[in-house]
Amino acid sequence: MSRDVRQATIGDVDAIHETARRSWHAAYDDLLEARRVDEIVDDWYAIADLESSITDASHRDDATFLVIDADPESSPPAFETGCVGFAHVVPWPERASVGYLTRIYVDPDVWGHGLGSALLDSLENDLTAQFDRIRLAVLADNRVGVSFYESMGFERVETRESELGNGLEEYVYEKPL
Repeated sequence: MSRDVRQATIGDVDAIHETARRSWHAAYDDLLEARRVDEIVDDWYAIADLESSITDASHRDDATFLVIDADPESSPPAFETGCVGFAHVVPWPERASVGYLTRIYVDPDVWGHGLGSALLDSLENDLTAQFDRIRLAVLADNRVGVSFYESMGFERVETRESELGNGLEEYVYEKPL
């Protein structure tokens, strides 16, 4: 897989939406049911909202929206090239010196190929001048996500109830930049 990370463009919106859907189903169907996952993706990753987030990030020094593309030479057979992962950072609402990783997902067909790590490394390099740390929240039962963040040096700083309800907890992780 290619490790080329770039700024998202409006042309990436459909691929980002589809990557979100496939990733959410892979990570959360057992926790939330497929129908609920579709509702969340359609709400949180609505095309107009993604377009707005990409445009907003492109005009700010304290936000970024990155994508990573598949490499046609090394992608799995029958896998379409183009955007296969994305990450979005904005300031943490309660503390502007903290970057909030609101979204980072890679298509499940390419999990384990280092694309999530490449996205996160690029974010960290790009954001050191704006933030002193990066923070995120992940559902506690998302073993893939929890394992990924911990392997990337994030430390759990809080456990709280998830806004998704159903008695779900989420972990808040932080990492100094």
